[in-house]
Amino acid sequence: MSLDLTKAADIDLPKGEARCPGPSYQDILNTDGDQVPEAMRSEQYAFLGDEDIGFDRYISEEFAHSEIDQMWSRTWQWACREEHIPAKGDRYVYDVGPYSILVVRGDDMQIRAFVNSCPHRGMQFATEGSTGVRRPTIRCPFHGMTFNLDGSLNEIPCRWDFPHLNEENFRLTEIQSDIWGGFVFINMDPEAGPLADYLEVVPEHFKLWPMDDRYVAMHTEKVLPANWKMAMEAFLEAFHVLETHSQAVQTAADANAQYDIFGKNVSRFIHAIGKPSPHLKQAVSEKQIFAKLGRDPEMLPDGAEARAHHAQLLREEYSAEFGVDLSDKSTAEMLDSIEYFVFPNAFFFPGINIRLCYRFRPIDVDHCLHEILILQPVPQGSERPAPAKPIRLEVDDSYTSVPGFALADILDQDTDNLKMQRDGAKASRKGAQSLGNYQEARIRRMHLTLDEYLS
Repeated sequence: MSLDLTKAADIDLPKGEARCPGPSYQDILNTDGDQVPEAMRSEQYAFLGDEDIGFDRYISEEFAHSEIDQMWSRTWQWACREEHIPAKGDRYVYDVGPYSILVVRGDDMQIRAFVNSCPHRGMQFATEGSTGVRRPTIRCPFHGMTFNLDGSLNEIPCRWDFPHLNEENFRLTEIQSDIWGGFVFINMDPEAGPLADYLEVVPEHFKLWPMDDRYVAMHTEKVLPANWKMAMEAFLEAFHVLETHSQAVQTAADANAQYDIFGKNVSRFIHAIGKPSPHLKQAVSEKQIFAKLGRDPEMLPDGAEARAHHAQLLREEYSAEFGVDLSDKSTAEMLDSIEYFVFPNAFFFPGINIRLCYRFRPIDVDHCLHEILILQPVPQGSERPAPAKPIRLEVDDSYTSVPGFALADILDQDTDNLKMQRDGAKASRKGAQSLGNYQEARIRRMHLTLDEYLS
């Protein structure tokens, strides 16, 4: 195989307007010949600048503290799924940096979020990952101060010793919470605007991809050896496919990917699966593509396109496996990497073959926690399955240790880069990174939004 590493033509175009030669993602949709959702036909990009971005944003303790103080405490973040707390008294703890939030299902079935700290002596009511804690009240494990599920005071042991406390001045601190697509979001800023506004185009685009009709079929948590932004940025572009995932160039139209900047909080990329990379100099036959997609090349009908036939086979296979009817899903929805990012740390994939959600949370300036949820359609006519319990992976653990994780090798390739990237940033004399104008525009947009909070 010989790869074409030359730059795109038209280098004299206005900044941000150059594109990889060859068919665009929209051209690929046209050749598919089936009806795709209108959201996938939208294109929205704007040149955001080409200045270098300093590495101090990834390696500075001071910068990390600024993010904690000024950004994490003021943004909407997905804390859990509704199915994590299905019954009265169920609770889920979400931690980010020093902040800890207790999400509770109340007697009225409403979901509320509270600061996970007893107003008596500061004790946490529960720790992240605690299970089996369905209770009719919220009780402090230190002294037994007890609160109702709506945060109001229920009981103070030795009540006679606290004449200065009452239902008005001694209750849990409630923070903003809301629900979209089966995800429970929280925001610690009492002045924050509504979640629906924060999500920009996401609610409208996802009308045909209802995420609340899915359930958590797999959940992994892996410690990564890099700053949360550095780790996250590896998933904001498909530019790295050529080198990091070189085994996929026959079936991934990497440089043809479409990048959309919908607003300061939401961006998207879409890249086609089942089409060869434009970097390839040699032609790739449909049978070769079909084989690379994991199929028997001799089973590809004469004259058939590998991408379309693979999508049809997946419709049949996944419809039977998931217990849902996927006959109306387009080739793009069945196969492609459709990835929406919501600032500061959440990724949503509405596709069928790639049906993931990610989030990244800081551990310290040099490490973060990467969570992956596989969201599978709820079988038609069946009860929603209980969400999978998280599988914890440490820095040196491989995703291949997770049973049945089809994308494990790809994710290992992504995350194996991170320690060297982190250490290279620290060793750099240049002290900054230089981004592509189009393929890495989502990274720049994320930093611009971060700057709005830090300023």
